[in-house]
Amino acid sequence: MDTRQRILDLARLTVQAHGYGRLSFRELAKEIGIKSASIHYHFPAKAELGAAVMGDYCAAARADLELLAAASADPAERLRAYVAIFRKALENGNRLCLAGFLAAERHDLPEKVQREVEAFIALNVAWLAQTLGSEQRAGAVYAAIAGAQLTAHGAGDVAAYDRIIEAYRVAGLIPA
Repeated sequence: MDTRQRILDLARLTVQAHGYGRLSFRELAKEIGIKSASIHYHFPAKAELGAAVMGDYCAAARADLELLAAASADPAERLRAYVAIFRKALENGNRLCLAGFLAAERHDLPEKVQREVEAFIALNVAWLAQTLGSEQRAGAVYAAIAGAQLTAHGAGDVAAYDRIIEAYRVAGLIPA
């Protein structure tokens, strides 16, 4: 793996665990075993690094969503797979969706990073709208799943996510 990608990967993990404010070139360099000037070579400023991390995350999400869409035409099946993506983040060190974490910090983010977060949310809502046939419902489903993840993260309990998602299914927000 090249240095740029190592920086992006570690920066993503840092932000998912501690937020954008804790993203430090010095700490990243120390963890990777390079000089912080090497990080500046790839990302002249923290805003560029944050935007690149979020852009990389969004590209990976786009690829995942394309695979989900290709795997099944059934909306319920697609949504089960979609819900599983958010659950997987919780299973992986009680992490949140990167965009969800950054959205909570919106007012402290550089504009470049804000735009990348908005692009991620728009991508997800558009995919959900295509799957569900309703843009309004898609926004509600995205917010519900992100909220379930945040609640489970706060409780440190993946099972809380499952209970909330099941309640959404029973209520009819998410197809069973």
